[in-house]
Amino acid sequence: MPIPGYPEDPDPAHRRRRAEFLRDLQEAKALRDRVQPRRARTARMRRQQRMRTFRW
Repeated sequence: MPIPGYPEDPDPAHRRRRAEFLRDLQEAKALRDRVQPRRARTARMRRQQRMRTFRW
C-alpha cells in the first residue's frame, strides 16, 4: 500500500544510502553492546519484559 507523499519506488541511490545507514546502525548497536555489557543486558531484559507485558 503506497504511503501518501512518498514515491512508490525510491531511486537506487536512496535505497543504497538507507541500506548503508541501517548497516552502520546495527554495527553501532553491536559495538555498544560489547563495550557496555551490563547496560546492554539491562536493556535486553527491559525489552523482554515489555514484550511479555503486551502478550495476551
